[in-house]
Amino acid sequence: QVQLVESGGGLVQAEGSLRLSCAASGRTFSAYRVAWFRQAPGKEREFVASISWNSGMTSYADSVKGRCTISRDNAKRTVDLQMNSLKPEDTAVYYCAARLVGKDEYEYWGQGTQVTVAS
Repeated sequence: QVQLVESGGGLVQAEGSLRLSCAASGRTFSAYRVAWFRQAPGKEREFVASISWNSGMTSYADSVKGRCTISRDNAKRTVDLQMNSLKPEDTAVYYCAARLVGKDEYEYWGQGTQVTVAS
């Protein structure tokens, strides 16, 4: 099993920045693709960004492209999401998720961290 724990959420003003972190335990991320999702009240869960641990290949949702950067830290065994120029519509619970390469569905999920962007 892989355990994922998110941190770094909080209250930030519009145009501010936050750095979210997803820490893994139990196993490494070496064979996984790790992603950030978000879910606002009354809305479906939405893909934000993902990264392959082995190759570093990244993918971003159009809504955050240019404002967010996903990265990995081998020493800390974390996947981070740097978010800049935050907007009120970015307000959501942000979840870290992981899946084995070759699988379509994300199997492992964290508990989530709240991001609130004030207008």
